[in-house]
Amino acid sequence: MKHIFLLVMIPFLTAFTMTTDSSIHRFKVKSIEGATIDFASFKGKKILVVNTASECGYTPQYEDLQKLYDQYKGKLVVVGFPANNFGSQEPGSDTEIRAFCKARYGVTFPLASKISVKGNDMAPIYKWLTSKSENGVLDATISWNFNKFLLDENGKLLAYFPSKVKPMSDEILQYLR
Repeated sequence: MKHIFLLVMIPFLTAFTMTTDSSIHRFKVKSIEGATIDFASFKGKKILVVNTASECGYTPQYEDLQKLYDQYKGKLVVVGFPANNFGSQEPGSDTEIRAFCKARYGVTFPLASKISVKGNDMAPIYKWLTSKSENGVLDATISWNFNKFLLDENGKLLAYFPSKVKPMSDEILQYLR
């Protein structure tokens, strides 16, 4: 009877002692096309997550994000998250944003459906990205459009870059060489 009790209790107790998953690979988000972006499908590649906007002074970074995605396609995925949190600089619908990104910058990297990256309605993936208690690495404040988070091949956070850091800068490229 004692052995049966232990066999039943061990899995139960370990469920309470296991640490939370600190990998971005646990997230699935709606894509701008309405499908699903499953971050688990990016295992083995670095991931650059960027909050984007179509009417921002940093919007031309889409060009370098696409260049980065093309140049490092074998080992990096760029995922854009359109957000209208700063100066109403992403007012369009998913359809309008997708058309703009494709026509203006030739974007082929994955884009998520428009979300909120701060405040009470912050998307869960951004809560994870910005909170050390969830990601296990750092706290970050999204202060404007085109903030960047770089994750390693195991989905662990490596670095955070503010808007002014360009996608093709050495600050980012040093992690890809």
